[in-house]
Amino acid sequence: MTDDHRTALGLVTIGQAPRTDLAGDIEDLLGGLRPCEHGALDRDVFDGEEGERTRAALAPAPDEAPLVSRLRDGTSVVMGHEALVPRMREAIARCEADGATATLLLCTGNFPPLPSRRPVLYAEPLVQRGVRAIVGDDPVGIVCPLPAQAADVAERWSRLLPGDVRAEPADPYAADAHESAAAAARRLAEAGSRWLVLDCIGYTESMRRAAADAAGRPVLLARARRSARRRRPRRPPARRAEHTAPPGPGGQRPRHRVRAAPCGRRPARVTSPARAAVSVRA
Repeated sequence: MTDDHRTALGLVTIGQAPRTDLAGDIEDLLGGLRPCEHGALDRDVFDGEEGERTRAALAPAPDEAPLVSRLRDGTSVVMGHEALVPRMREAIARCEADGATATLLLCTGNFPPLPSRRPVLYAEPLVQRGVRAIVGDDPVGIVCPLPAQAADVAERWSRLLPGDVRAEPADPYAADAHESAAAAARRLAEAGSRWLVLDCIGYTESMRRAAADAAGRPVLLARARRSARRRRPRRPPARRAEHTAPPGPGGQRPRHRVRAAPCGRRPARVTSPARAAVSVRA
């Protein structure tokens, strides 16, 4: 436990904590909450021969869509859901033992419900519903970390979005991550995608900017800080109807006029996926 008595939000990465690559992007989203961070792989060893055995034990089954995450030393590891789920359950329990009133899973992969004593927030549905509210019927391109994930990612997003969905890989943990994200975004834009989504917590704001510059398309980021709103054509301002009072005694009209206020409403503001996830605060 800690002497910090602020309300705590648990943050569980499927890799190892602390996620130093993530802290700067989410710090201003916490709104005074105390982050309580644990990793599913915190108790695993990745050095030497034991590290080789750990990686083999975590490897996805042949028919399983892989996951990838960051380790403390900045390298990454590929794993399967089956090996990861028990470790995630333990990481959630550690967050709750540290006082978390709710826990957010920092991964946009697809996971079964995990047992917990307090609410668990799953990033995948939060991100997907946020994106759906923004993109409408437009074709969407999804950037995911690994080539082996692309078919599964496209299929999952296609079940949610009414428009065409394509997926291209770009590893956010590789040395050339910015160039790779830009190239994937460019390919998706050339194939007709009007919106792009960087569908992994590992993608950074600087990678988002690189992808947007390369593709010339709006790019949504799973850990986004900024609000995104769908652009609509600006309507001309409503004209106020003026009603002049009838002449009074002596044929003079009164100086005042009665104005009818225009009717209308502002377009709804849509919050970015990551802000929707973190703003739950419970």
